[in-house]
Amino acid sequence: MLDAILLERAGVPAVAIVTDLFRATGDAMAASWGMAGYRFLDTPHPIANLGDKDLDARAERLVEPVIALLRR
Repeated sequence: MLDAILLERAGVPAVAIVTDLFRATGDAMAASWGMAGYRFLDTPHPIANLGDKDLDARAERLVEPVIALLRR
């Protein structure tokens, strides 16, 4: 999350992705770094126990939303 915020502040388009459990933490982090309302994506928690096939499926579902945020 912080990497994406710092890249955006430097003028480099970036998209952060967190698990839904950490959405509120992401909002708080963005606000604390002066970027309240920073738009980022989430995916269902947890991901640590997923296999490659399930992780690939999650990533595929995020491709279009990532592109949309990068084009904003």
